[in-house]
Amino acid sequence: MNINKTNKQAVHNVVYTDLQRLMFRQYNARTNEFAMNITDEDYDNVMSTLYRDVYACNSISDINDLLLEYIDLFEGEKIYNHVFTLDGTLNYVLSLLIEHCNIMSESV
Repeated sequence: MNINKTNKQAVHNVVYTDLQRLMFRQYNARTNEFAMNITDEDYDNVMSTLYRDVYACNSISDINDLLLEYIDLFEGEKIYNHVFTLDGTLNYVLSLLIEHCNIMSESV
């Protein structure tokens, strides 16, 4: 299923934001493992790569492939029951969009 051009920006934004949040959470949880080996430049490179990969997605299938590349960011039930099938990926994206809409309506 291709993402409609008018919706693409919103989908990209919520997927990027969620994956960025998951990466940051994982980094904070594993700070002791990384010690001083990761620099700001490394983090910037990872974020640039993530940005490039997310914004290159044109379909739910593309997003599914992307999520499979970042499987280590997801934990527990979400991996097997929700995210890594095409139906699960669609539901993941829809839940991110709904969450974003709820946040936007609360701030008004």
